Amino acid sequence: MSTYSPIASVTLSSAQSSVTFSGIPQTYTDLVLVSNILGNVGSPTDYSLKLTFNNDGTSVYSVTKLTGNGSTASSARNSNLAYVAAWDQGYYSTTQPTTIISNVQNYSNTTTNKTVLTRGNAASTATQATVGLWRSTSAITRLDVAPESGNFGSGSTFNLYGVDAELSAQAKAYGGDTITTDGTYWYHTFYSSGTFTPTQALTADYLVVAGGGGGGANTGGGGGAGGLRCTVTATGGGGSVESALSLTAQAYTITVGAGGSGKAAGTEGVGNAGSNSVFSSITSTGGGYGGANIAGTSTAGGNGGSGGGGGGGNSGNAAGGTGTSNQGYAGGTGYGSPSQQAAAGGGGAGAVGSNAAANTGGTGGNGVATSITGSSVTYAGGGGGGSNTSGAGSGGSGGGGAGSSGSPGAVATSGTANTGSGGGGGSWYSGGGGNGGSGIVIVRYAV
Repeated sequence: MSTYSPIASVTLSSAQSSVTFSGIPQTYTDLVLVSNILGNVGSPTDYSLKLTFNNDGTSVYSVTKLTGNGSTASSARNSNLAYVAAWDQGYYSTTQPTTIISNVQNYSNTTTNKTVLTRGNAASTATQATVGLWRSTSAITRLDVAPESGNFGSGSTFNLYGVDAELSAQAKAYGGDTITTDGTYWYHTFYSSGTFTPTQALTADYLVVAGGGGGGANTGGGGGAGGLRCTVTATGGGGSVESALSLTAQAYTITVGAGGSGKAAGTEGVGNAGSNSVFSSITSTGGGYGGANIAGTSTAGGNGGSGGGGGGGNSGNAAGGTGTSNQGYAGGTGYGSPSQQAAAGGGGAGAVGSNAAANTGGTGGNGVATSITGSSVTYAGGGGGGSNTSGAGSGGSGGGGAGSSGSPGAVATSGTANTGSGGGGGSWYSGGGGNGGSGIVIVRYAV
């Protein structure tokens, strides 16, 4: 069982050609780098992921790789490289992050060459595992991450963890994409579905966030945030904080809900609802889809953990979808007019989505801030509504996607991955709705 202690975290606010982690502490046995990479909008980013250590750009790296796509498989080896080629499968998507996890073994010793194990899945469904080698016995104090060419897109995240072998034996459960401790609690974080298995009876706090709803297209409403249920600080929908779970030594299935897809550009129609997230007896409901203008008719947003925003048609003000009690709020009401159409914001876990006004899309409802991991993080914001002019709605706090505006309009922004936030609503036919962000499950218990 691996245990992870956070060292550093980087979230890109703009396109960037590289990320550097320097001054890496020497108190762990291994390093783990979790990269969630988005492509650079308007300028395709190369598919490769390059890792270099201690600013060493000489030809002392090599890599062996295995690649498969479900029907075919291949292998290859490259020697005398100037970097570890940790990943080379498909251009990075601008809407769905590619997750790549790299484990740098025995990084702090000064007696062995350094081995790097990497695995990842691309949006194109390709899967790859690589074994890299840096032919140096130096302890690693700096790590540089870069694509082969071009830039990582805005919104990409890079999280570096240290693995402490001594602490590994102290955790009371298995399971999770990361396992960390601050000396008071253990934290198991699931970015994808899995199994949580205590090795003894324990009382567990939790955060369970469902996938956000997708935005509609053709003056589309913002998607509603996924339902949020939490035992620490606050829960969704203004409800009372939930009660901790008493667990026994058995396997508990964890389901992390996917975000609903937005309605594609060039079409008209509502988005798709997000999927539920589940931990033991706790189910959070997927976010409601954003409404739309369908053949001139204003269409309501869908119900969900938080409701989707109502669309804006030629006439009539379409209602937002309803939220789920103790999980999230309703979406706002769209604005219907022959020439001033605008859609509403999707509901968030912390607030109702804003109503649209003439030519002005509604803002997505804000998310909820929780300190389950010891620091305050906001999740589950609603998506902003689209507008047929220039007044698109912004996304709610916690990762809600912004709506798009104008004709021809751009595709709306997607909700941030692993926040359960709604996607923004698209404008006219040409501006598709944004995808909802995937959910997350975090389990904590006392050391």
